[in-house]
Amino acid sequence: MNMKFGIDRLLDEQPLRAPLAGKRVALLAHPASVTRGLVHSLDALASCDDITLAAAFGPQHGLKGDKQDNMVETANEHDPVYGIPVFSLYGEVRRPTPEMMDSADVFLFDLQDLGCRIYTFITTLLYLMEAAAKAGKSVWVLDRPNPAGRPVEGTLLRKGQESFVGAGPMPMRHGLTMGEMGHWFQRHFRLDLDYRVIEMHYWLPEAAPGFGWPDDRIWINPSPNAANLNMARAYAGTVMLEGTTLSEGRGTTRPLEVLFGAPDIDAGRILAEMERLAPNWLQGCALRPCWFEPTFHKHAGTLCSALMIHAEGPFYDHAAFRPWRLQALAFKAIRNLYPDYPIWRDFPYEYEFDRLAIDVINGGPALREWVDDTASEPGDLDKLASADEAEWRETVADLVLY
Repeated sequence: MNMKFGIDRLLDEQPLRAPLAGKRVALLAHPASVTRGLVHSLDALASCDDITLAAAFGPQHGLKGDKQDNMVETANEHDPVYGIPVFSLYGEVRRPTPEMMDSADVFLFDLQDLGCRIYTFITTLLYLMEAAAKAGKSVWVLDRPNPAGRPVEGTLLRKGQESFVGAGPMPMRHGLTMGEMGHWFQRHFRLDLDYRVIEMHYWLPEAAPGFGWPDDRIWINPSPNAANLNMARAYAGTVMLEGTTLSEGRGTTRPLEVLFGAPDIDAGRILAEMERLAPNWLQGCALRPCWFEPTFHKHAGTLCSALMIHAEGPFYDHAAFRPWRLQALAFKAIRNLYPDYPIWRDFPYEYEFDRLAIDVINGGPALREWVDDTASEPGDLDKLASADEAEWRETVADLVLY
């Protein structure tokens, strides 16, 4: 079977493109927006005689993916090859302006996601759909795989906790493709717009060895620190490190693939405490004590003790691996062994200035409160998350396309 992403089908199947005839088309893309043959979607669409490419858009990190960190903005520019405007949705604005929406009739959304609520491309899709509903425009998602697969994990974002890294009441690891998520957005937020999904052909989210990522497709970073499939699998847990004083490995070659890194913490002791507290939460991967010295970001130039996650190769069990619980357990072990350690980092996070970053990331304070409560046990967090996970599975069951 010839597995095809949405962009491949749009290019190969002329009837799918027919509704675009006579319409001005805009593309929202990043570096991983490529065809099976590794042609960037912008170039591939521009080569189609029956498509009028009028504008391009870039999300966080930019159309070129050149911006390294959070809250590093990208400016609008002009494409010198195709003579079209390139609008930034992570610069002066994060919601498309009326001027931006006036640039096209149909907006093609072709972003590779990581299957995690906090990955901002999800929120960018919602903002685009909301703007399109107001402007009477069409949004088509050219669907791509969820590399984390179908598993669901984490607590639901609580009402009033919405942010650019929390579009709505979904769990951290949502289990959907971008196309499926758009259907949920349309229903949940009651959006009246022409929304379509160019579905993949033969995506098998439960097939080994990729369990979401096809083994015949190479990995291209959708953002600078999303370097491989191991990172994509671990990210729903390790992203929480962004709200802490602990290093997530930025400034190394394997960012967001560690449970923590710090100069004043003993990784071996932490691992032993995690095994004592909830050994079943460590299943599905291998944890390896290691050392690194970040060249930039937290603890730059300082030797850090760390735990590396290997959710890959013979160590990976797709059904057993639960990265959100694994990361929460690491925090709990640190709190137990180092009661006064300043885990939580108080700084502006994704334009949220009044809440702790860890609470913004988790869509509420529940995880932080569980970590800091000396009387709480793993079962307490598991009970809270399990109920939310079951609710989410039921909510989206009818939206699954594959």
